[in-house]
Amino acid sequence: MVEKLELSDDEWRERLTPEQFEVLRRHGTERPHTGCYLGTKDPGTYVCAGCKNPLFRSGEKFESGTGWPSFTQPVARDAIAIYEDQSYGMRRLEVRCGRCDGHLGHVFPDGPPPTGLRFCMNSVALEHVPEGRTVPLVTR
Repeated sequence: MVEKLELSDDEWRERLTPEQFEVLRRHGTERPHTGCYLGTKDPGTYVCAGCKNPLFRSGEKFESGTGWPSFTQPVARDAIAIYEDQSYGMRRLEVRCGRCDGHLGHVFPDGPPPTGLRFCMNSVALEHVPEGRTVPLVTR
């Protein structure tokens, strides 16, 4: 089980850029085709930009053509949490960090094998940690 990290909005504002705060804490979305991780193929792990929780391995990343980095599955079941999202008149499944509850993006049932899932993430909500490096989890 992932140890939860809970901070106030003021604490999050001190730790995050304004764009990261808007996406991670206010459930915003970056514009398509603008994220820094859209075309990256470097080996490693993508972690939550808010708390450094490992989320996705680079080997699970694929080009979905949607304008956002997409992955077939998370590193572990408890790395993420899924919530129903009915905002903007749509019915989607929101993906949040399993540790800090930060908004990462959405998951759709139109991905490639083996999972058939497309975890469509905001680059600003992620950080890439190169293979062989570790990043300590953020603590209070």
